Amino acid sequence: MLNINATAVIDNIGSSSSARNIAGVLTANGKKIDNKTVSKYIDTLVESYLFYKVNRYDIKGKQHLATQEKYYLVDLGLRNALLGKEVSADRGHLLENIIYLELQRRNYQIWIGKTDHLEVDFVVRDKNGYTQYIQVSYSVKDPITLTRELAPFDKIPDYNERLLITMDYENDSHNGVKQVNAIDWLLNK
Repeated sequence: MLNINATAVIDNIGSSSSARNIAGVLTANGKKIDNKTVSKYIDTLVESYLFYKVNRYDIKGKQHLATQEKYYLVDLGLRNALLGKEVSADRGHLLENIIYLELQRRNYQIWIGKTDHLEVDFVVRDKNGYTQYIQVSYSVKDPITLTRELAPFDKIPDYNERLLITMDYENDSHNGVKQVNAIDWLLNK
């Protein structure tokens, strides 16, 4: 059963998750399990250092939220071994996982931001208290995708730095939001 829960979490990296949702999916697929059991399994996976759990943070209300956290995989090779999925099938969430791992490596405090009904992929704070808001998208060349990725930034009432990290080569600015190439960002360029 642990393998079933691990694959369910792996399949949803970068997406808001809850034990109730995962239990519902597993039950619908013929694997009857309750959300308390799923929660215990997920906690075990986090305590075993297979996943990082990232809690949500209400940007406007300046408070931590207790639901709809996200999980990121410690090693994306485990995803390929367990799921055998094509990389191109989920490039955006894989890139988000990579950016999360680098934020961890840089020793930031990390949350998932919530502002009204929109989500900011990462709210990060360094050891000096400097805050950044980060959105991750594989590409924003499609105007609809660009609009969707920028929308949460418009709802944030403060003036902390806002980054849009993509695999696009353009390093643009969109109404104060700095777009950077993911590889350049990872290399600290």
